[in-house]
Amino acid sequence: MSAERNSLNEFKADPKVAQALQVMREREAAMSRLLMAFITTGLVFMLFPGTLLGVWNLLQISGREHGGTIAASWLQAHGHAQVFGWVGSFLLGIGFYSIPKLRERATQVIRAAWLSWALWTLGVSIRWAAMVYSWEWRVLVPASGALECIAFCIFFAIVSRHTPKDSAKKGLEPWVWVVMSATIGFLLAVTANLAESVHIALRGVDPAFPHNFDQRYLALLGWGFLVPFVWGFSAKWMRVFLGLKPVRPRFLFAAVALDFLGVGFAAAGTFSFATLFLLVGSIFSVMAIRILEPSEQAPKTRGIHRSFPMFVRIAYGWLLVAATLGVAASRWDSSGGFWGASRHALTVGFVGIMILAVGQRILPAFAGMRLLWSPKLMFVGLLFLSVGCTLRVSCEVLAYEGYAAWAWHILPTSALIELTALSVFTLNMLCTFLLQKSHAVNEPMTVGLAQLAMTSAPRG
Repeated sequence: MSAERNSLNEFKADPKVAQALQVMREREAAMSRLLMAFITTGLVFMLFPGTLLGVWNLLQISGREHGGTIAASWLQAHGHAQVFGWVGSFLLGIGFYSIPKLRERATQVIRAAWLSWALWTLGVSIRWAAMVYSWEWRVLVPASGALECIAFCIFFAIVSRHTPKDSAKKGLEPWVWVVMSATIGFLLAVTANLAESVHIALRGVDPAFPHNFDQRYLALLGWGFLVPFVWGFSAKWMRVFLGLKPVRPRFLFAAVALDFLGVGFAAAGTFSFATLFLLVGSIFSVMAIRILEPSEQAPKTRGIHRSFPMFVRIAYGWLLVAATLGVAASRWDSSGGFWGASRHALTVGFVGIMILAVGQRILPAFAGMRLLWSPKLMFVGLLFLSVGCTLRVSCEVLAYEGYAAWAWHILPTSALIELTALSVFTLNMLCTFLLQKSHAVNEPMTVGLAQLAMTSAPRG
């Protein structure tokens, strides 16, 4: 043991090795700062322009007991801040962090990533302000769409140039194909957003997208972008995190194919067929990832709350609920209750719970090898979000469709519970970034020594 330690110390004393380790340490620190900028920005958009405006909208709707009493531009400003500002910022940050090319050409690509962050943040901020205040919206709405499109194109250009090592020999793993399809869906959503922003600036009467276009656009955002992203990363991480059996690739590819068929039918306005394909695709995704099957190994919950596997499974339950409500909406919706409940089950129940669960599992490690500040707060946030979503989805159908007048009085409570959940999540993440010690100083040395030792070891 002492001989190995002496050998390691001699290896570290080599000037070239020390310089290489210092470079690795600086790159890792730069990557962590970039990721935390995207995540912190996403948290701000989620909590203030997104959730607070959503709560205000729901309070107004509930007080008047009618879903059409709030301006469409306010509702869309809330949705844009949540999907582009919160989820989009998270995914761009994680995407940049996960690309090995950033570590090979750190300076050049990290500068481009920071430019992408600045343009994306500015674009989302301008869009929210223009939609809420309607000030100079004919200029600001298309300008925000252009800024978001440029920011995403920077990200897409970097991602598309990245080729995993040994990809020609082994081929890409199934989860990579799924994430690539989601990235294309993201590109289509950003492009559609820009095109319609220009259209309403030239011919619209207010900054809101027309209802018919918005229905199709929301299907693309939810099912063409958010859902396959979650499926892809679930296929990558859930086997390890939850101790599941191996993914079934054929079922996974079938799920993605059915999902995009559903999005295509939705784009054509044939929602009766679209919702059926989306439901069947969701069932195939559950079978592919085996998320509801018993674990064959112990879940990895060290450093987080032990309820993590339960909430991940609850999230996939919400996916099935969202798809089922979509089928019901295409047949029985008369006042937006079924459609609204389906979208809320998808965005908050599925995507939101997955972000709160998986985000608190991986982001502290990505952001400088930190430990989550409070596993108990993780549980509180997930519990509150689950309860709030349950109240919101059930009462939205009952209230909007006129089945039960008392449900209008529950909707504000559901919104406040969800706001509390997301506030707890934000507090836990910010305290993790600000108060928890970063262990990245030593980690790059450990990893770097192993890599350098392997490359410098004699062969044969």
